[in-house]
Amino acid sequence: MSKTRVVNQVRPSVDGKGIMQGRKGYTHDFVPDDALIVKVLRSPHAFAKITSIKTDEAKQLSGVHCVLTHLDFKRKAHTRAGQGYPEPSPHDTFVLDYYLRYVGDEVAVVAADDEDTALEALSLIKVDYEVLEPVLDFEQAKDNNIRVHPEEDIYEMFPIGFDPKRNLAAAYHMEVGDVEKTLKAADVVVESSFYTQAQAHVMMEPHTVHASFDVYGRLTLYSSTQTPFHVRRIISQTLAIPLSQIRVIKPRVGGGFGGKQAIHGELLVAAIALKTNKPASLRYTRQEVFESTYTRHPMRIDLKIGAKKDGTIQAIDCYGLSDTGAYGEHALTVFMVTGSKVLPLYNKVDSVRFHGDVVYTNRTSSGAYRGYGAIQGNFALESLIDMLADKLAMDPVKLREKNMMKEGETSPIFEIMGEGTEGTAMTMDSCKLDVCVEEGLKLSKWHDIYPRKQTNNKIKSVGMAIAMQGSGIPYIDMGAATIKLNDDGFYNLMVGATDIGQGSDTILTQIAAEALMTEVENVAVYSSDSDLTPFDAGAYASSTTYVSGNAVLKAAESLKAMMLKEAARVLHVKERDITFDGKTFKAADDEITLSSLSNQLYYNDEQKQLTATESYVGHKSPPPFMAGFVTIEIDPQTCEFEILNYTSVVDCGTTINKALAKGQIEGGIVQGLGMACFEDVHITKTGRLISNNMLNYKIPGVHDIQSLTTMFTDSFEPSGPYGAKSVGEIGIDTPPAALANAVYNALGVRLTSLPITPEKIFKAMKEKERNHA
Repeated sequence: MSKTRVVNQVRPSVDGKGIMQGRKGYTHDFVPDDALIVKVLRSPHAFAKITSIKTDEAKQLSGVHCVLTHLDFKRKAHTRAGQGYPEPSPHDTFVLDYYLRYVGDEVAVVAADDEDTALEALSLIKVDYEVLEPVLDFEQAKDNNIRVHPEEDIYEMFPIGFDPKRNLAAAYHMEVGDVEKTLKAADVVVESSFYTQAQAHVMMEPHTVHASFDVYGRLTLYSSTQTPFHVRRIISQTLAIPLSQIRVIKPRVGGGFGGKQAIHGELLVAAIALKTNKPASLRYTRQEVFESTYTRHPMRIDLKIGAKKDGTIQAIDCYGLSDTGAYGEHALTVFMVTGSKVLPLYNKVDSVRFHGDVVYTNRTSSGAYRGYGAIQGNFALESLIDMLADKLAMDPVKLREKNMMKEGETSPIFEIMGEGTEGTAMTMDSCKLDVCVEEGLKLSKWHDIYPRKQTNNKIKSVGMAIAMQGSGIPYIDMGAATIKLNDDGFYNLMVGATDIGQGSDTILTQIAAEALMTEVENVAVYSSDSDLTPFDAGAYASSTTYVSGNAVLKAAESLKAMMLKEAARVLHVKERDITFDGKTFKAADDEITLSSLSNQLYYNDEQKQLTATESYVGHKSPPPFMAGFVTIEIDPQTCEFEILNYTSVVDCGTTINKALAKGQIEGGIVQGLGMACFEDVHITKTGRLISNNMLNYKIPGVHDIQSLTTMFTDSFEPSGPYGAKSVGEIGIDTPPAALANAVYNALGVRLTSLPITPEKIFKAMKEKERNHA
């Protein structure tokens, strides 16, 4: 890559200083003083039917302005998932319903002058329930006599395997070659089942939204959402409001991680505003975030690998069972990513099969979560790769290097599962996975420790895993950008892309500044306002840098061409005879500064506004790659362990901003380690979540991981803006498998269910002792 002035450089976040100084920027900061406070009555039962609901006492309470139940809404099925349209999620949800499908489901909503009054009003609502037997075990859900969705007025937008009579939200099947035949002929076959849990997002800012009417009578919502344009569409369709009468503004967002890629509260607040003609605000409590938003999809993955004696992997067979909870948001797409972003890692197989079911249960809905299915699949695959290496008596690193994806190669899975151009499978134009592994071995001091090393009364060991992710959804999700030249020669960048704390406003500003040959300070960015910014699918699928970044680059190049044309007119030369250095247009005998040109355009000479809008839809989804290496120290007596270091070596193409890229990787690593060994989920026999607060749900803190080592390989993706690929999700994928492999290398016990805790290790050690007795 040629030398750059702004891209591939460290720049402070454009909003960082303002946030640190406490300037207003988040949704709750903009709530009007006279806004009604909205509170939700939630179901105490995992599965129940409302037989009667009485709200008279609540409505008569002084200070209460509105009480709504399912009787106040036209019954219209929708999906809460913020995805492309038509949505690949079933329309199986209603704005309040007489069926309640998990503890925490919405029963009624109250709006009052203050929070205390709203809460008192909730206590005055009288509800009679017919309590039904719930389905809480997802392994027992398919074809269970109990139907989580017995209603007949729900549907799929197109075939996704939706069959609510069988408790199926979605199903999928894909096969290349003849897996059964290949496995039968293989020299060695290993197989196991792996379980992952319902990890919570635990973003710093809870879900928050407020709605009001502007002076033109249009409904305006401020929402801490990842997908403002999808929110606008869902509100319009569900509440029968013309799209033209809705504006959605996304201010700063204090984290999302996929948990805000959906409607959470927006429909209720919009309905209150419509009913009362008053501004209304809803902010979830931390308990509500745990119980009544989203979790990661719990999964069971049954995996089988066949190989030759020399370590050549011939077949991979993967069956997945995914728990979507009460509603089917993201059910199919998360499940598909479990295969499409994992199985191509080992692309030289003769045959591969990926199939399975996504089932309804009476638990909190699963949805989008950073990693989006890939982390579950990676835990299974990368654990079983080490198990295969053990059976072959082969170095697990050498086994990976022999079979893994390399630059210039492809996988038939890409074409089948929608990851390539039409009619062909995507080729890896950038893949430095081999370099990631090589450098990771050095940085982690792998060869000094592997497989284990005795240190006093403890054992030090290492484990590793490799991973791939994606960069947007080809042929589906679009990003757009508008750049405006202002007088005095500075620019406005308007993007629909959603900054949720990951720094996309900064990244896109850097791309624009690089193309326009100026500094970041000369580009004022404004993002995520459905009225004022161009369309963008939103912050998900690791799309922003690659998809929205390409749109920004195109817009900047278009605007630069417009400016050159105007400069040529003023200087009376041809465009090809002008040079531009970001500040001055120069011809052979004359020149004009950008500041002077813009002032002439807007005040004096042939006045016109120069604005460029461009859009981008990917035709491929170039994967970032990563090798992750964990070093642990474990006490063989108590099975307690410490994470000494996690080494990450990443190929994400060009790092637009190295500091922000490092933050994304290390944040993902910590979340992945949280899933791997800290974050446990507990529910009662009746379906009530016990781990519904920060005391009972442990996430990693600063003292839980001693050090992180992060390196980026020298890589360039030809289709990306300045060679960039995504970096937002790849960091989260490797920790569960790497940790499981490190524990095995230390003690010789294989953990196949998450989280990996000292108690589970101790139990496995005792079982191992009994088996050898």
